[in-house]
Amino acid sequence: MNITPVNFEDYDIRRVYDEKTETWYFSVVDIIRALLQQPDFQAVRNYWKVLKNRLSKEGSESVTKCNRLKLEAADGKKYLTDVTSPEVLLRLIQSVPSPKAKGKASKSINQANINATIMRNIKVPVPSLAEQKRLVAKAEKLEKQMAEAQAVIAAAPARKQAIMQRHL
Repeated sequence: MNITPVNFEDYDIRRVYDEKTETWYFSVVDIIRALLQQPDFQAVRNYWKVLKNRLSKEGSESVTKCNRLKLEAADGKKYLTDVTSPEVLLRLIQSVPSPKAKGKASKSINQANINATIMRNIKVPVPSLAEQKRLVAKAEKLEKQMAEAQAVIAAAPARKQAIMQRHL
């Protein structure tokens, strides 16, 4: 796994790339810290602990889809840290009241909750079947072109060597 921190508005976000699943995993505490704009790391850890417990009691799948990986902390030591994929992270962000996490939310015990009625009334546009097929065909065509380009790139060193031997 490739650990690559990224900076978001003066807050370091630890992230790990899993090459097997081709997925980025982000530190949940780091994301919450940036959203809350909270410089005190311990306060953010406590906040996540309470939020995680509350979401777990509510039966939220977001919490169960968090993994724990050893990530390096500011003190240089590695600690088990909750990490999750972008998809799950988006659901968790909805539970964090923040100027950075905008949306329609109602306050309840200092926690932002998405109103279920509002969520049910959100219309998600879905393309027609013909449009979906067209998009899939285009994606497959692009994937084929990418595979061909990767084959040319992979063959380039051998072609270079053959040209050099022929002309030198």
